[in-house]
Amino acid sequence: MNAIYAEELSKSYGGKIAVDNINLVVPEGSIYGFIGRNGAGKTTTQKMVCGLARPSSGNVSLFGNPIGKQDVREQVGVLIEQPALYPELSAYENLVLQGLNIGIENPKDQAHNSLEMVDLTESADKKSKQLSLGMRQRLGVAVAMMGSPKLLVLDEPINGLDPQGIIEMRGVFEKLNQEMGITIFISSHILGELSRIATHYGIINDGRLIQQISAVELAARSRDYLLVKASDNNKACRMIQEKFSQSECSVHDDGIHVFGVKNSGEVNWFLWNNGIVVDEIYLHQQDLEEYFLRLMGGSQYA
Repeated sequence: MNAIYAEELSKSYGGKIAVDNINLVVPEGSIYGFIGRNGAGKTTTQKMVCGLARPSSGNVSLFGNPIGKQDVREQVGVLIEQPALYPELSAYENLVLQGLNIGIENPKDQAHNSLEMVDLTESADKKSKQLSLGMRQRLGVAVAMMGSPKLLVLDEPINGLDPQGIIEMRGVFEKLNQEMGITIFISSHILGELSRIATHYGIINDGRLIQQISAVELAARSRDYLLVKASDNNKACRMIQEKFSQSECSVHDDGIHVFGVKNSGEVNWFLWNNGIVVDEIYLHQQDLEEYFLRLMGGSQYA
């Protein structure tokens, strides 16, 4: 079953199209990384998925049921933009208040459970204004978890965090997904970190969903290559193509990209014997950021 299925989903504001006829599929149990430049339509899409924004056209279903039903929306926990916290209330009090607002039974017990889920039990009595940014973000996730949702929708939850805060949030996401089976639909600009946890990706550009791909498929499509920096890159590239018939070779600003050959020592020795000095040679492994930039035509996404 799919946690999210959006069909021909569109949203316009004052005649400007923010999301343009997308078909979105988020498998149940996945961590779905939603990627795009600022203004690409990520947040608008997430708001429509949560029922916080009404689509101009199209349909959204969660776990096979229309989003319009109250009991369906109750299966979703949301953290979009900044967590809505009362600064003078403690972490625990913020959670209890959220539990009362949404009408759950035993909000105090659930507050303790939510604090434990995000590793904030020891900070339960601290006022939210006294928490670090990373701890406030984790508390925001705990607030979203108060209704025991099956799906979490998170908009840039690690943006602005220091490395330690990012690591802590990663641990929270993995725990919620792997130990509790919660589907996570997460947007982030920190693609290197997203690639550590995501099982699926959706790439949106100018309101259009241009690709959906699993992490397994992405790994298969990502092409590693030898990166060579030589005294004469153009000449070296021609020589490599002549010597290694199975290779694909092209010259770029950062050096020569050689596909189809992984033995750097053999290439280095060949070029040296033919009068080409190699300054640097190593196997470059393509990552999510490079794949994204290539798909976007090489321009910046942030």
